Amino acid sequence: MEQVGKWLGRPREIYNLLRFKMGGGAAVMPPLDQDALSDNLKTCYKYLNQTSRSFAAVIQALDGELRHAVCILYLVLRALDTVEDDMTISLETKVPMLHDFHSYLYQPDWRYMESKEKYKQVLEDFPTYCHYVVGLVGIGLSRLFSVLELEDPIVGQDTELANSMGVFIEKTIIIRDYLEDQLAGREFWPREVWSRYAKKLSDLAKPENIDVAVQCMNELITNALHHIPDVLTYLSRLKTQSVFNFCAIPQVMAIATLAACYNNKQVFRGVVKIRKGQAVTLMMDASNIQAVKSIMYQYVEEIYRKIPSTDPSSNKTQQIIVSIQTICLPNGTVVSRNHYSPIYLSCAMLLAALSWQYLSAMSEALEEDVQANEN
Repeated sequence: MEQVGKWLGRPREIYNLLRFKMGGGAAVMPPLDQDALSDNLKTCYKYLNQTSRSFAAVIQALDGELRHAVCILYLVLRALDTVEDDMTISLETKVPMLHDFHSYLYQPDWRYMESKEKYKQVLEDFPTYCHYVVGLVGIGLSRLFSVLELEDPIVGQDTELANSMGVFIEKTIIIRDYLEDQLAGREFWPREVWSRYAKKLSDLAKPENIDVAVQCMNELITNALHHIPDVLTYLSRLKTQSVFNFCAIPQVMAIATLAACYNNKQVFRGVVKIRKGQAVTLMMDASNIQAVKSIMYQYVEEIYRKIPSTDPSSNKTQQIIVSIQTICLPNGTVVSRNHYSPIYLSCAMLLAALSWQYLSAMSEALEEDVQANEN
């Protein structure tokens, strides 16, 4: 009953899940026609799904040939990232390989088989790492949008904003995946930050260190929030709807994830993810710059309400949030995303109630059958 109560408290999510399932999602992310793909493209999309399910999903927001071009660009950059990330490859081998990597793209039989499965990396230069891992993806994509004349030249020329688009997402992923990375022997949190809270990054996972661990995470989240002004400026320049959807959806997912993680001890104990209904609602809503600004405003407001007065980063967190809110809503008026016709809300809540009634009836019937068999 508790779960049903939670769903009834989120009628918009129920409504958007239904709308998405009944075809509304195709307007945002048109499905890929696998039968129309060449064998080479089928292979590319297979690897894309293996490499990043989230990117494979959001890439569907793009139209036609652009979708294929972005798929290939992403795979090439991820291959470069895999080489750069692998700490088992010596610098004597790695550096020439990175310089010559473009030539390997024309050699179908080229392979590198000497990498080890396990590796460990401690970051010394967080901004530079994020730039090379995802910032370059943002820059490459932006140049592609401009070259194809889907967007104005400034979109491809302003590399600082394009870099922020990728870095904001990467920092969010690194913050969220602390425990998963620790269990896998990977360390991506920047030493310059965590060293002020612990002797070793792994110490933050110890129950006795939970308070300082949360403070460390809050500082990293505050750092990530500084990219939002760049993100909003970048998105405000986009004029092609499919490109806007492709770029905006990961950004609103990122701010929702940061809001869920902020001051949350669960990050060090398990998995913190946004709800499926929440994710679908964000995908459906983030269709224009004003909607994205409203989403950003409401999630940074959620973070603001959770700032502990004793947190070492509290003043910096408050300052960047106020700055973001001013950019989002210069007139100080919040455009609510929660307004739906009462009939939609009523239908959604009625559907949830009927579903619960049906499940309860089925459960009781099953229990009666079990008791009858036992007798």
